[in-house]
Amino acid sequence: MPHPLDADAVRTWCALALQALGRERERIDAINVYPVADGDTGTNLYLTVESAARAVEAAFDGHGASGTAPGLADAVGAMAHGALIGAHGNSGTILAQLLRGMAEVLGDGTTEPGGPAADGAPGSAAVLKQALRRAAESTYEAVAHPVEGTVLTVATVAAQAAERADGTPAAVARAAYEGARTALEATPGQLAVLGRAGVVDAGGCGLVALLGALAGALSGEVPTAAITVRPDAPVPVAGGRPAADGDGRAPQERCADDGCGDDGSGAPEGPAFEVIYLLEAGDAAVTRLRTRLDGLGDSLVVVGGDGLWNVHVHVDDAGAAVEAGIEAGRPYRIRITHFGTPDGGPRRREPEPVARAVVAVVPGDGLAGLCAEAGASAVTVRPGEPPASGELVQAIRQANAREVMLLPNDPELRHTAAAAAEQARAEGVRVALIPTRAAVQGIAALAVHEPARSFDEDVVAMTSAAGATRYAELAVAERQSWTMAGVCQAGDFLGMIDGDVAVIGADLAATAATVLDRMLSAGGEMVTLVLGADFPESVAERLERHVRERYLAVDTVVYEGGQRGARLLIGVE
Repeated sequence: MPHPLDADAVRTWCALALQALGRERERIDAINVYPVADGDTGTNLYLTVESAARAVEAAFDGHGASGTAPGLADAVGAMAHGALIGAHGNSGTILAQLLRGMAEVLGDGTTEPGGPAADGAPGSAAVLKQALRRAAESTYEAVAHPVEGTVLTVATVAAQAAERADGTPAAVARAAYEGARTALEATPGQLAVLGRAGVVDAGGCGLVALLGALAGALSGEVPTAAITVRPDAPVPVAGGRPAADGDGRAPQERCADDGCGDDGSGAPEGPAFEVIYLLEAGDAAVTRLRTRLDGLGDSLVVVGGDGLWNVHVHVDDAGAAVEAGIEAGRPYRIRITHFGTPDGGPRRREPEPVARAVVAVVPGDGLAGLCAEAGASAVTVRPGEPPASGELVQAIRQANAREVMLLPNDPELRHTAAAAAEQARAEGVRVALIPTRAAVQGIAALAVHEPARSFDEDVVAMTSAAGATRYAELAVAERQSWTMAGVCQAGDFLGMIDGDVAVIGADLAATAATVLDRMLSAGGEMVTLVLGADFPESVAERLERHVRERYLAVDTVVYEGGQRGARLLIGVE
């Protein structure tokens, strides 16, 4: 029975898409030869959709708390935003733009002048047709040098097939899915590198799975036909490595041996690094950034808008790509991946694993820098944008260690981090989840980390240090509400100790000092202050002096955290 295109359908779409990409992930990875034969397109698409699905669930949770249900615009907007902030790789970045294009239309809910004569109400078949058309157009706008025979072509043909469909949104989605399947099968004849490897486009394969999930969400009948990847489709084996094809090699290996360049011409392989980051910047600055990055490398994709962008590029000079982002605005969540040098094997070559590493989730660039100085890998997050489990798994993989200490630094990430640790263990990495509930506990745990110790001894030491650290934060109340400390008004400073509101005040310095006094009343040897973005230096000095004058045996250390949520993080050991 057909279902309406509403917020519930978007939620179901996300769930079905995640299931479909989970099933197809290894097969898509196995056929990934364009633009780089690095075997991760399926994984990148899965991680991107996982982030989108989490954002949609958060939208439902947020509206549920207020007693209302999200609308279609809320759901598709959350899906697009989640994909944007969680996009992985070239394919995930393009997918984020495709979803943003759909959200522009579905969120508005009206057909354009001269468009289909059908009902133009939100969620109608006419609006879905226009959304699919806008999605296809937007992908071409995001890619610096569009190439046919890729996901761009598949999206365009899907939109054209949807235009010819009659009936309900379910019928439109089914037509788009069937059109995408037809376009996908034609890609080896459109792009030489695919033809030589004997595979269809990996990104297009993922789009077919996504559209199949949309059709299933609207019709109630999930397409069961397998995606055609090639006549003798590879069967993934243990560890995710694809089985060899007819000549004894996996498609990526054959492509590397044949010298397939990014343009399929057989030219030498391209840049050595993939650089991805989120960027806060205006439209004019991003226009200049596109031009500069286009001159530095290839596979340039810039998606987003309204001040937030996701930038993806392949370059030889990763530092220059990051510097270009700094000149344009504020880059964060920077990920740099080294493809390796061609030697007849797969393009991506991993260095020898280290014995042990630390991966920490932190709320600001300053803490990320602190982690780097201590030899740890940081996953930087912003308020309201928690990492998905796949992002944490990716960080564990990129740490390239046999043993990993994972510091979630947030009680809300306990289940997410546990799922990531379990996945990494299944891949052969020994992972310990250190139960840190705040960034200051993570700092304390990192301070006693000692790779030379046995794994179990290190786990005990880090866990003990985190548990011995009380934590607090100062935030600003967004609205009037009841708290454990009484009624707060919008704009009040809230001093939260161990997760509960303990102090309400009108003055930042006075409220922080009161929080410190309450925490130190039970004793302490060390106070850690992590300053948020734009935290007044004079207030930090005043708090240091307060501790020095009142608690003679207590030391104070101050870090520039740069976090955007809490104005101040406090730890007492």
